[in-house]
Amino acid sequence: MINASHLVRQARRAAGLTQAELARRLDRPQSVVARLEAPGANPKVETLNNAVAATGLSIQVGMGPPSGIDESMIAEELQHTADQRLRNFESFYGFAREFGGAALDRSGP
Repeated sequence: MINASHLVRQARRAAGLTQAELARRLDRPQSVVARLEAPGANPKVETLNNAVAATGLSIQVGMGPPSGIDESMIAEELQHTADQRLRNFESFYGFAREFGGAALDRSGP
């Protein structure tokens, strides 16, 4: 997932602008652009859109299938202690070795 700071920096660089040049287009101090590009920046959507539009680009939002990573499962697993997570991993690893290897034996490499 691309974060806001990366998006602003990428748009600015694609337009061949320095932070100061983008700031002039936004009629803001250069420090504002620096903050937008700083890790963890969390601007309002309007601010992000204005910054990218000042580079001559636009933001397009779309929907598609999930990325394949179920973050809810990760969050649930992190609720367990480190020992329990290790036991879960060992259990899964044993299952994968037993049944994954059997599948390879039947179907070839």
